[in-house]
Amino acid sequence: MAEPVTQAGIEESPGATLVPIRPLDELTIPPDIDGHDGINRADRARLQITAATDADAIRCFLAEYDRSPGTLRIYQRECERLLLWSLVDCGKPLSSLNRQDFEGYLNFLADPQPASLWCGPKADRVTEKWRPFVGPLSESAVLTAMAAINSLMRYLVDAGYLAGNPLGLIRQRRRKLAAESDGPIQSVVGTDEVEKVERFLDEEMWQAVTKAIESMPREGAVQQDEYERARFIAAILYMLAPRAGELESHRMNSFREERGRWWWHVVGKGGKKAKVPVADDMLQALVRYRKHLGLTAVPKKTDTTPLLVSLRDRSPITARRLNQILKRIFAGAADLLPPQSEHKREKLRAASAHWGRHTGITAKLDSGIGERYVQKDARHSDARTTRRYIHEEEERWHDEAQKQHLPWAPSKPD
Repeated sequence: MAEPVTQAGIEESPGATLVPIRPLDELTIPPDIDGHDGINRADRARLQITAATDADAIRCFLAEYDRSPGTLRIYQRECERLLLWSLVDCGKPLSSLNRQDFEGYLNFLADPQPASLWCGPKADRVTEKWRPFVGPLSESAVLTAMAAINSLMRYLVDAGYLAGNPLGLIRQRRRKLAAESDGPIQSVVGTDEVEKVERFLDEEMWQAVTKAIESMPREGAVQQDEYERARFIAAILYMLAPRAGELESHRMNSFREERGRWWWHVVGKGGKKAKVPVADDMLQALVRYRKHLGLTAVPKKTDTTPLLVSLRDRSPITARRLNQILKRIFAGAADLLPPQSEHKREKLRAASAHWGRHTGITAKLDSGIGERYVQKDARHSDARTTRRYIHEEEERWHDEAQKQHLPWAPSKPD
């Protein structure tokens, strides 16, 4: 068990060099554990990046995602956590971690101890109060973390920095390995079984969302702005199924007309370019929002207005801000559901911006759009990912189960 933590956030553990708990850009790493001679370092002749230490290598990895702010935030957070754990808990560089170390890190993520060292309330990164964790991670958060780290380790192997990826040796059970479907990061390993996506809003919940938006006050200019933005957010999530980070990084000129038809041109994960057809209802929602902003009905190629604007200065809202807006809408929608739908109320209160993408993909399939076209809309490289949104067969199966009833004798009168 580690010794108590000092005020500066430094732990003294057996065999470990004192390292402050600070974000990557402020981290001071002693030369003996900076990774320049890590046990898992590859032959220097293979090196494809300018990186002499583990911290340098992580920065090279993160630089690949500078155009995907949402993904970058997740990768930065998880890389910092792993590096700090390696230095502080293990007392060795990240480039010396082995398979058994990663098994230990899995357990650590589920319960970061000592909590006084690793955990604390949310605080600005530049303050001494900053800590890598707020508390223990949920199972889905652990999966996201491990997927992010796996991406880092594979990159470092491909870049000739590491000789191998010890995390790739871990063969965990499928139920612990299947990461949140089509989230910002893919799962660590594949599965033989198709696990259905459940983090979406069904028709009843979506109707509650639209009612919550329609019930928003519109007495002044600010309230009207909030209402119109909320309408557009709902429309674009439902009709185009974007990732939250894509709404932060794209501009109005990503909507383009080609031969009389409108398309949304999007740069997604990994910098992959794609285009998604814009249905008439989506185009009308775009026209309405743009007119409210005082813009032309449809954008020109030179229109760099953010897709979603801040009410204060028309700068782009962040993915985090988008999530905050949706959280309030979802909470209001939960209150509109009938008492007998308490389980749906709980789902709505737990929903996040990424549920909007899941909802949009599911709605496309439920509306009868062909599976291969939905795969293109969702930009899934593997058709099996799209099939995770198909619930029709299971719903029929469940309906059949309702034919069975529980015989029960009537209760005796008092």
